[in-house]
Amino acid sequence: MNSISNAIDASFSVSWTHRLRFTTCAFEVDGVLDTLVAEFQPHKILIVVDSGVATKNQTFQNSLLNWSSRTPCVCTEPTIVAGGETAKNDDCVVNQVLLAVNENDLCRKSFILVIGGGAVLDAVGYAASVAHRGIPIVRVPSTTLSQGDSGVGVKNGINYFGKKNFKGVFTPPYAVVNDSSLLTSLNDRQWRSGISEAIKVALIKDEKLFVEIESNVSDLLDKESSAMSSVLRKSAELHLHHITKGGDPFEQDAARPLDFGHWAAHKLEQLTNFELLHGEAVSIGLAIDVLCSARLGYLETGIAERVISLLHRFGLPTSHAELLNPLLLDGIEEFRQHLGGTLTLLMLAGIAEPIDIHELDTKVVRQVIDELM
Repeated sequence: MNSISNAIDASFSVSWTHRLRFTTCAFEVDGVLDTLVAEFQPHKILIVVDSGVATKNQTFQNSLLNWSSRTPCVCTEPTIVAGGETAKNDDCVVNQVLLAVNENDLCRKSFILVIGGGAVLDAVGYAASVAHRGIPIVRVPSTTLSQGDSGVGVKNGINYFGKKNFKGVFTPPYAVVNDSSLLTSLNDRQWRSGISEAIKVALIKDEKLFVEIESNVSDLLDKESSAMSSVLRKSAELHLHHITKGGDPFEQDAARPLDFGHWAAHKLEQLTNFELLHGEAVSIGLAIDVLCSARLGYLETGIAERVISLLHRFGLPTSHAELLNPLLLDGIEEFRQHLGGTLTLLMLAGIAEPIDIHELDTKVVRQVIDELM
């Protein structure tokens, strides 16, 4: 007697266009934002602004006000939310955005325009993703770090249980607009911080970009130079290419190459109560992992020293007192949990020569930490 199968496996895929735009004046008449609005034709637009941008960049505030006043579908006044990692450390920003969505009667044919640093983009993106099961979002990153890295990604989330990005979702933005005029209000520390992520992606993907960064340190530290625009654009493009062409945009596989140096960085942020900026923590994480790559025999010691020297030239840290905290090594297991399955960490055999490893001897890590300290 033949039995009838009760199993059905039906595969499907969803097409998506990841829009990345570069400009110096996103809100001018017929500028990038006008074009996106014409394409999307939203019922309503809710604007959410990082408090750091709202209080420090008067030129930008004026351009945003002019744009919103001549764009009929914009809702009321912008919603101002706390900036920095504070935005992700509890549900306050998420709930603030959800309240604004409800009070302004946004639907899934509307969109949220969020302007701010990476933490604000993460928290507002998370709120947008869960409201009505997903309201489209347009990101306008306001820091060097978010323009070169996190703003381009497809991840949204907040910290929970003291763990980085414990609550979160994968939801691509409708568009990302990198407006270089937003960077002028950054202080020196914030300006430098984003360079660590550009160094990271250069180390794993593009030796030419690494050499460009290495050769232009003084120009990159000049906040009025075009050197930073070049590096941030290439960094953003490399991140975008990895997401759209790498075959694993939602990180279903074990490997996560764009998180090179991040197992330690995420734990350090937590241990320092987020006193360290994300880019500063990444700098220390890079120093640890390039030295581990060398001590494990994969990478020439001279290349590791070259990377650490470059971080120092930018005034980025490669050590911190919390490196001696025994809890730091818990970051390896937390990273495995965040990945799922087998631990996979990226190490380097050379610049733009990444390799995956599946265990990391804590004795080696402690030796590297002693060296950095």
